Amino acid sequence: MTTLFVLDVGDFRPLAEVAGKDPDVTVRRRGPYLEVATPGSIRIERNATGCRNAVWYSAVAAVEDGRVSRWDKSELVVQPTGAKG
Repeated sequence: MTTLFVLDVGDFRPLAEVAGKDPDVTVRRRGPYLEVATPGSIRIERNATGCRNAVWYSAVAAVEDGRVSRWDKSELVVQPTGAKG
């Protein structure tokens, strides 16, 4: 499972909420974090989250079994380990 962790605080919750709209994504609380997991890629559109620059670019706490392949002003994409661009 490709997993993204974001701190469970108000500023970062929109990332998990937007990602969770994908039916293949599960979101659950794990300690002080929200765990966003899926068998495939995680894609989060920045505009849908309403996050400002400082929040957007500081939201990722950790990634498990995946890698950040895109994180720019428009989108955050976490792909399964071994997947190509």
